[in-house]
Amino acid sequence: MLWTCLLLPSLSRDVFARASAAGDAATPFVVTSGGHHPRVVAANAPARAAGIRRDQLISAALALAPEVVMRERDVAAEQAALADIATLLLAFTPNASLAPPSAVLAEIAASVRLFGGLPPLLEQMLRQVRSRGYDATLALAPTPTAALLLARANRVAHVLERDALPAALAPLPLALLDFDAATLATLEAAGVTTFGAAQALPRAGLARRFDQRVVDTLDRALGHAADPRERWVAPLRFERRLPLPAPVDSVEALGFGVNRLVDDLAGWLLARGLGAVRMSLTLVHERYLRERGMPPTTATFALGAPARTPAHLHAVLRERLARVALPAPVEAIVLSSDETAPLASRNLGLLPEDAADAVVVPLVERLRSRLGDHAVATLAMRAEHRPEQAASEVPVLSRSASFAHSGTGSRAPRARANKTPAPPRADAAQHPPAPAAAPRPLWLLDMARPLGGVVEAKPWVLRDGPERIESGWWDGRDCRRDYFVAETADGEMAWIYRDHRYGTDDGEWFMHGLFA
Repeated sequence: MLWTCLLLPSLSRDVFARASAAGDAATPFVVTSGGHHPRVVAANAPARAAGIRRDQLISAALALAPEVVMRERDVAAEQAALADIATLLLAFTPNASLAPPSAVLAEIAASVRLFGGLPPLLEQMLRQVRSRGYDATLALAPTPTAALLLARANRVAHVLERDALPAALAPLPLALLDFDAATLATLEAAGVTTFGAAQALPRAGLARRFDQRVVDTLDRALGHAADPRERWVAPLRFERRLPLPAPVDSVEALGFGVNRLVDDLAGWLLARGLGAVRMSLTLVHERYLRERGMPPTTATFALGAPARTPAHLHAVLRERLARVALPAPVEAIVLSSDETAPLASRNLGLLPEDAADAVVVPLVERLRSRLGDHAVATLAMRAEHRPEQAASEVPVLSRSASFAHSGTGSRAPRARANKTPAPPRADAAQHPPAPAAAPRPLWLLDMARPLGGVVEAKPWVLRDGPERIESGWWDGRDCRRDYFVAETADGEMAWIYRDHRYGTDDGEWFMHGLFA
């Protein structure tokens, strides 16, 4: 087995900084502990340059940098970030687990060959995590506990063999282990401060003086005992909250943070084998406004088909977000998946250019994002002989809609495709072939237009027909028509019919559609 540990040493700060394109900007920024006497939990580079240090009182930090921006620590956001990274690692290995408060473990022995060796695999993992705005370090070891200790100790050299673990772990301080403060204090009073010194103590005496958990931790790190880890499973629904480093009052300033959330959503969709169909973006306003009863601003998004490509989702959300008017500054963004559908993965290719994803956002989705969900409708076919009722407009948000990609806005049935007829079968006499479908125009008029004396003044040539359509006697909108494909005197092809509803053979002529 081979375990890697991704440690996020500045997670409490990264959950805020990743929402800004500037990251560690020139303005000093600190994360506070909250409470009556808040202290500094984490500080960015400008704050540290001003003299602000961890565990420092906020009053002292304000004296050093009066312009410092402060946010209270968001433990829930940190836990959600670990879950996102574990979900992201599922693209590299099926066995990932959380190691709170700031690490994720993954077993990668079976994935090394798939990704072309250990260096490319580790490089891709680090690149994916850092591209999402997290500062990460990585360590390797044959056991998960050893990998966690090496990462916390910031040891760059990887340990690949189990026999090398005792020498690699011996100089590490015991404070890196998850022992309680009383146990560490007692061991330090006895002069035991390193892993090697604790490992050299008599096993039975160590277990009696403390508890079996101390001995088990040492054995698990060295591989002498099993080290089971709970396997991470991506949640059934995606909902992620991204706190902003400072409240913003413009939609443009939210774009970078929204893209971060979309990347997290894409990783979750990939892990679950799903595509997004409907999403919602909630903009949370400042606390004092919420306490006064101001609700958050919510925008919904619907896709024409399941999708999970980040560039596709970015384009749709960007169009929709541009239409949002902010009533007040925003301090957090929440993205959730309201509806998903199974989506198969793309087959891998052998050529280098096959790895490139050509993202094409359908026009209907761009229009819906820009104009609104109810401003765009699609067509749904109906089992109806009367042409004017053979299709109906359906709101895009309806799952039952059949999406038309022809680019026309008519309510006409789909045009017949020209196909070469198959040769007749030997038993054609017993099984006669089905009659060929009559031609249908792509463009139907909203209402049939009476031709009057047009045909008589300039005779038209009937190219195909007649086709009798007689239906609708049950709902009071009955019809009895003979349809023809006719060529006008100007060379246009039209779909016309003679109305025989009143039983006459010389009924009035109507034009119902035009052929392209």
